[in-house]
Amino acid sequence: MMATQSGAIKHWWQRDTAPGYVLIAATIASFLLLNGPTGEAFYHLLEDQIAGLSVGVGEGAHAVNLHLIINDALMVIFFLYVGLELKRETVEGPFKNPREAALPMAGAVGGMAAPALIYLAIAGHNPDYVRGWAIPAATDIAFALGVMSLLGSRVPSGLRLFLLALAIIDDLGAILIIALFYSKHLVGWAIGGALATFLVMLMMNRAGVKTLLYYWALGLVLWGFMLISGVHATIAGVLTALTIPMRGADGSSPLTSAEHTLKPWVQFAIMPIFALANAGVSLNGAGFEALLHPVALGIAAGLVLGKPIGIVLCSWLACIALKQRAPGTWPQMLGMAMIAGIGFTMSLFIGTLAFGGGDIAASVRFGVLGGSLLSAILGLTVLWLACRAPAPRAHADYGPEEDVAEARGVIEDIDKR
Repeated sequence: MMATQSGAIKHWWQRDTAPGYVLIAATIASFLLLNGPTGEAFYHLLEDQIAGLSVGVGEGAHAVNLHLIINDALMVIFFLYVGLELKRETVEGPFKNPREAALPMAGAVGGMAAPALIYLAIAGHNPDYVRGWAIPAATDIAFALGVMSLLGSRVPSGLRLFLLALAIIDDLGAILIIALFYSKHLVGWAIGGALATFLVMLMMNRAGVKTLLYYWALGLVLWGFMLISGVHATIAGVLTALTIPMRGADGSSPLTSAEHTLKPWVQFAIMPIFALANAGVSLNGAGFEALLHPVALGIAAGLVLGKPIGIVLCSWLACIALKQRAPGTWPQMLGMAMIAGIGFTMSLFIGTLAFGGGDIAASVRFGVLGGSLLSAILGLTVLWLACRAPAPRAHADYGPEEDVAEARGVIEDIDKR
């Protein structure tokens, strides 16, 4: 037992690369299930309405199926987890300085603008294709972090945190784009209810309420309003995370304890289930012409070229303007920016909103999947070459002390010893 805790012996699920391997296995399984003999049954399992249930109001109502439960309910917990991690690093970590927080924000803005411009340069000549400009602008947090985790401790912790912050800002930007340009059935009273619930949770935080159960209960109410409102429901997870108290009167951290509890569930249950339900897009009936369609080429080029160009360029300019260092070397930043070109779910979702399930749907799938796969391969290659030696252990990993410290919510105090 002591050998295991000291790191001499590690079970496979304790390794830094384990979440990435599990995620890849789930992705491969999803493709096999959807494109093999089980394809039709697997599709109906995900898409068939459950007991005639629906959620929403009027024309904005959605049939309740397994796909909806995974994407709009289960993934809220993932967004809650990453929101907790980002808040911890923002309040007590390296991003507590607004000047440092400005770096991932600048990178995210560039990482959304450049892919959109490249897409429009390739496919924008046809007015029917312009609506797809936002498809390559999104980064899939789950897949991007999972791919980066394959390199384990070789990746500097600051670089991973930069990708995490960038991807969250990127996805929030994508949700805002959906609300402004693609949403057709926004429900005003539900948006108002979500805002009121969020304000109550903030006031609870200011009043010193530390019991997590109250926040989880109101977070569930917030998610319900979001689900009805027409705004993507996963944002409720991030908003809930923002209201969780960082410190209690005794110095313990409710936020860190919640993050520690959620970590294994997110890495080994929620992310693989998400991949199983979303990664395996059916390629049935998609011909060679769909692969060379301007929409497919625009999406792929936006992800593979636009993401690294926009992220690295804007991050570099922000470093000059703010007179501070990047979280890694510039070759490492380039590899990270390439991994950010993994679009997958959010890109596919925006593609469905833009073009529906018509003739262009196959081209959207080819562009998103091809661009994301190429971004993952190139990003891993560049990052592996740029991170030859293992990175120093960061404060988020303390070996035998980690479990006790995180469970008590005092992991930050170890740095002061």
